[in-house]
Amino acid sequence: MDPVLHQLPAAYWTVPYVSSRFPGSSEVAGLPSLEGGANCQLFAYEVLRHFGLNPPDLRSSELWADTQATVRVSAARPLDLVLFNATDDAYGAHVGVWVYEGHVLHLCAEIGRPAVWEMTEFVKRQRYRVLIGIKRVIDRPQDTAS
Repeated sequence: MDPVLHQLPAAYWTVPYVSSRFPGSSEVAGLPSLEGGANCQLFAYEVLRHFGLNPPDLRSSELWADTQATVRVSAARPLDLVLFNATDDAYGAHVGVWVYEGHVLHLCAEIGRPAVWEMTEFVKRQRYRVLIGIKRVIDRPQDTAS
């Protein structure tokens, strides 16, 4: 096990999968972080925020296209976002967080709770069989100009 998983609060492990709780959804407005459940994207972004990163609240295809707050990388490191889908289309892709050596933390609809899977587990499932790619949040200071 790695330091990322050891530093994740216990409450993160009990977050239920709720497909209607995605970044930017009206159901998220007004609720603190993961209260009420989350989809894979919202969960991944909240994990990154716990570690001091500031990912944009984008859906998967928007995240894949983004060049302002994230960059595509060829080799993952802890706290990178990993996108999977049944095809190479980023629309509707599943988003997880790389935690260590081939292991991805994700809010798994299949089991309804967060899980850590090796990359080989994703390949075994039709809906996750294609690795779209890896995105890294650019660590920029907040804009303080008024």
